[in-house]
Amino acid sequence: MTTDLTDLAALAVKPTLHGPTVRLVPLAARHTDPMWDLCADGTTNRLTGTRTAFTRDRIERWCTTRADQPDRLDLAVEDPATGRFLGETALNDLDPDNSSASFRIALTPDSTGRGLGTETAHLVLRHAFETIRLHRVHLEVYEYNERAVRAYEKAGFHHEGRARESHHWDGRYWDTLHMAALREEWLATHRGGGGPYGYAAA
Repeated sequence: MTTDLTDLAALAVKPTLHGPTVRLVPLAARHTDPMWDLCADGTTNRLTGTRTAFTRDRIERWCTTRADQPDRLDLAVEDPATGRFLGETALNDLDPDNSSASFRIALTPDSTGRGLGTETAHLVLRHAFETIRLHRVHLEVYEYNERAVRAYEKAGFHHEGRARESHHWDGRYWDTLHMAALREEWLATHRGGGGPYGYAAA
């Protein structure tokens, strides 16, 4: 077991994380319009289980205030060559007593199926474990989102269980899968730049 102390104050610092094909930057007001489009997309809502109808003003307030949140990290996924918005990702629901947080990601429909989700998850996990030094990062994903499940597996998440028929969508009940990555296990595989993706923070 690690004796390192989690640096929760590091969550207040909003980094830019660089990978081979994505750049993760702090979510900001300039991302309002593409975030609005993402939140209004029916396919994205199905994959994320989002039922709330958001107004553009609410999206703008959300994007504008993310950098001020000391207990979570919200990042936009961008194409490093063009700056085009590809999606958003977050570490949220911080549990400081247990050094854990939740992970989420939503990519634009034209950005899926290209490995960008795996790369994004890998970059966020590296930051969570090496910089913030969280012990555990966990997520929930619906059983019909098979592409996301594969991406999470490739990034280093492991299956922990399922809540049977806990999610109602498309007129039927679906299982919710629970997955997580642990710091020591993940670093044992990816420490020192190991794994499929490079990493740099700014």
